[in-house]
Amino acid sequence: MRKRKRVDATAVHDEGCAVLCTRAAYCLLALAIGCQSKSGTTEPALPGEVANTSSSPLLTRTRPLMSTVFRIQVESPPDNAENIIRTAFQEIERLETVLSEWRDDSDIAMVNALAGQKPVKVSDDTLRVVDAGVDVSMWSRGAFDLSWAALWGLYDFRPDSIKIPSADDIKPRLKLIDYRNIRISKKYNTVFLKKRGMAIGTGGIAKGYALDHAGAILRGGGVDNYMIFGGGQVQVHGRRDGRPWRVGIQHPRDPKSYFASLESTGASFSTSGDYEHAVFDGTGKRWHHIIDTKTGRPADKSLSVTIMTAEGIYADALSTAAFVLGPEKALKMLGRIAYPAEAVIVGADCRVYMTPKAKKRIRWNVDLVDGRLPNCKP
Repeated sequence: MRKRKRVDATAVHDEGCAVLCTRAAYCLLALAIGCQSKSGTTEPALPGEVANTSSSPLLTRTRPLMSTVFRIQVESPPDNAENIIRTAFQEIERLETVLSEWRDDSDIAMVNALAGQKPVKVSDDTLRVVDAGVDVSMWSRGAFDLSWAALWGLYDFRPDSIKIPSADDIKPRLKLIDYRNIRISKKYNTVFLKKRGMAIGTGGIAKGYALDHAGAILRGGGVDNYMIFGGGQVQVHGRRDGRPWRVGIQHPRDPKSYFASLESTGASFSTSGDYEHAVFDGTGKRWHHIIDTKTGRPADKSLSVTIMTAEGIYADALSTAAFVLGPEKALKMLGRIAYPAEAVIVGADCRVYMTPKAKKRIRWNVDLVDGRLPNCKP
């Protein structure tokens, strides 16, 4: 197993205490208790908490990037904060041109176009993302598989154009999904997919990598206290109102309720769940977009997973892997791998499972009933 060097870890308005809906699952409420907008209006605290009246300034800027909205919040911004934030957004935009599978001129698109034919020379960023994706694919034994993109086009989860593939549609595509057929050459900076028809997709990992780069730019520019949102990913550094930033975890069956929160002065968070981009068929069955690549069907062992790690690139992919594996296997995976990651998992039975350190750090807003979330139905 390869070890990694750790690093520090829609109308949208410019206010603190914002809510961001996730790429794959549900919303993370990321906030500091009692933070205020520049107008002085106190935003609500987490359920069960009492807001304070701190008036420390919070600068917030947003930009649509990577098919989502990125938001950067800085407490007590230095004089050059606007320029530093602008540079961070420019870096995310640059990474989008390199890593998006939807752009014909991106590295990923070229790798997919030449699958089964020849290796493609790629940028250092692409090599890093693909390499990390293969790491998590290996750690999870394929629960997260970077070559999942062979399933592109089979599903459509838009309410007005629902499309659910048949078993016959899925079967030939599954043969093309196998991370072990992704070949990486660090010597020549190339990526090669061994079979024609294979495709890699970075939607479950690139946004976390973009947050890592944006965060490095903020810190390098002297911005010590910040929170970045992007497509379901959250990265925090420093403090808010003199205390660690707080990231709340939404109840998977109640979009207005946050059942717990985690605090940190330097970490990345990612959540995957079964109700964003979800539709119901005529029988009432829920269909969502987190697919088990072994079956080609939506994974059904979890309701939600929140991962906390040092790096966004791994938080992003590990939340998907843990969701597909289900609570017991996910906790075993996280305990087995060399990369430190903490998890809060709501299983398909509404029971909450956690890694040992998460148990010590979690702050509850509800009382569990026999270990299960109240008001929760599978």
